Amino acid sequence: MSTAASNLSSIVTWSGFGLAFVFGAVAQRTNFCTMGAISDIVNMGSWGRMRMWLLAMAVAIAGASVLQLTGQVDLAKSIYARPNLAWLSYLLGGFTFGIGMTLGSGCGNKTLVRIGGGSLKSVVVLAFLAISAYMTMKGLFGIWRAAWIDPVAIDLAARGLAGQDLPSLASAAFGIERRSAYIGVAAVAAVALAAFAFKDREFRGDFDHVLGGVVLGALIVAGWYVTGHIGFGENPDTLENTFFGTNSRTLESLSFVAPAAYLLEILLLWSDKSLAFTFTIALALGVVAGSAAYALATRTFRWEGFVSAEDTANHVIGGILMGFGGVTALGCTIGQGISGISTLALGSVLATLAIVAGSWATMKYQYWRLMREA
Repeated sequence: MSTAASNLSSIVTWSGFGLAFVFGAVAQRTNFCTMGAISDIVNMGSWGRMRMWLLAMAVAIAGASVLQLTGQVDLAKSIYARPNLAWLSYLLGGFTFGIGMTLGSGCGNKTLVRIGGGSLKSVVVLAFLAISAYMTMKGLFGIWRAAWIDPVAIDLAARGLAGQDLPSLASAAFGIERRSAYIGVAAVAAVALAAFAFKDREFRGDFDHVLGGVVLGALIVAGWYVTGHIGFGENPDTLENTFFGTNSRTLESLSFVAPAAYLLEILLLWSDKSLAFTFTIALALGVVAGSAAYALATRTFRWEGFVSAEDTANHVIGGILMGFGGVTALGCTIGQGISGISTLALGSVLATLAIVAGSWATMKYQYWRLMREA
């Protein structure tokens, strides 16, 4: 790789670390957790943390749409907006991920945040999540996924559609110009989500919840800009335009399942000179560092371990399910739930709803079991 390409890849990678560092610190401060948000609703009827997640979606949609409409990035090239609507992958992977994050006491980003705060339990979860994710990308689970799950999809390109994003679908359905459809869909989605979040007076008065929603959503937008604009250019070795510093070889934003797998890969194959630190890998390291920095600065860092064999088993199984589900669904509560949603992809909506359903069903089962044993 030439010096210019190497420098650009380094800029993208270090930018990813910086964005993730801020993400980890803010998530630690605001107690951002999608699994916790669902648990708050199921067990206490509290929507505070859920509104924070929805506000993050609104900010991400608004910001990403501005980047798209002004030509700063091309979100159609992201993995989320491609015309292959793998609906079974989104639903099955998302539901499985939802089960896993409930058993594992948090999703991929929360696992990294908890590690930064001193949770040894989450170190175990991350290890099994990374192994399972890698197996689902390139190993035994990947064979099953490629043979039985991924083929169950709708080829929208064969039906004359450029992508699975809602603006493209709306444009084809109603015969309106795509740019107008994009503006309309993005505006409706962002305003509706933000309005629902700020509808609650208690939420409006909670600085941390508003801070979390705005900052985390803005970080997703920054991720798209870094990889899709700053990191996009001519490769001096091939003279072709390419995306530098990402594992997917296209533009990316924040997500936390594949990064764990790629981090495991580079640690295991350190001597392989074809591998390098990327934006993707830097995300995992950055969240842990940011969370740890905030926890140490505020003296909230606490070591945490397992309390029983059943607790250990639940977290191990949770990590495995999250790894498989996150890769199969092409993302987690951040990867699909905010980054994917910001591209207005239909698959991201399906995956996010499936994640919520899987988590909700698991919590209901746990409550039923608890009542039965009482």
